[in-house]
Amino acid sequence: MLAATFGSAAFAGWAYYRRTEPRGLITHLLAAAQTLLVAQVGLGLLLLSRHHRAADHLHYAYGVFALAAVLSPWLYAPADPRTRLLWFAVATLLAAALAVRAWMTA
Repeated sequence: MLAATFGSAAFAGWAYYRRTEPRGLITHLLAAAQTLLVAQVGLGLLLLSRHHRAADHLHYAYGVFALAAVLSPWLYAPADPRTRLLWFAVATLLAAALAVRAWMTA
């Protein structure tokens, strides 16, 4: 999941830097990284339902913040395709950084 989020954010950032139109592989990579993060949060909720707890309660906060980071561009990103790509790239990069922190507190 960490490689997917960092990789897709870097690829989207590179596409924004080159001023290319966001389509095809870039959008699919961002969607795959976001799907992986949402699936990981879902697996974490399943573990919680089976009474498996993390040693540090901060782990849960980082997971929730990462989920909020990848969901926020769907609500707040502007309609311009290039600017929208930048929003999704930055949000995915932020989610990746938060996922690293969650992994460190697990």
